[in-house]
Amino acid sequence: MVGITGASGSVYGIRLLETLRGTPDIETHLVISASGKRTLAEETDYSASAVEALAHVVYDNRDIGAALASGSFKTMGMAIAPCSIKTVAALANCFADTLISRAGDVSLKEGRPLVAVVRETPLHAGHLEQMLALARIGGVILPPVPAFYNRPKTLDDVVNHTVGRILDRLGIEHSLVAEWTGGGRKSVE
Repeated sequence: MVGITGASGSVYGIRLLETLRGTPDIETHLVISASGKRTLAEETDYSASAVEALAHVVYDNRDIGAALASGSFKTMGMAIAPCSIKTVAALANCFADTLISRAGDVSLKEGRPLVAVVRETPLHAGHLEQMLALARIGGVILPPVPAFYNRPKTLDDVVNHTVGRILDRLGIEHSLVAEWTGGGRKSVE
């Protein structure tokens, strides 16, 4: 399951869907919030319908009776990319008033991975407390923080690294980034 909320960073959800679309035996289920659709239009050249076309099944975020809202609907887990602080707070406090927050809550209660790609900065104490609360009940907080040990050359390199980390947490094989095998120390003159 993939959720896209109104936080900045729509490209993370898009790249995740693009990658999963090419992964055999993975059926993607997508929910985009109204704010997510707005942010998508502001940040990318994709329309909401083009992003929805990347998924196998699409749901309305208001449809809390959808298959994703039940623990009996088997999934590998859920990634919310990007994940707004509003959604983090809903998940941390079991306030499942949207399909994204209900599906995330179901992932947690069923012991399935829930990866929240929290895209907000700077963070105040309230944000941090909500993220800590979510982590304490089993959520994975995975901010899209760029790594530089892999020497990214493009924005795609940065995005792919984060999406690769999301897939790692969901236990899905990928070829977006190479596994770190240790580095040799270079001398400094």
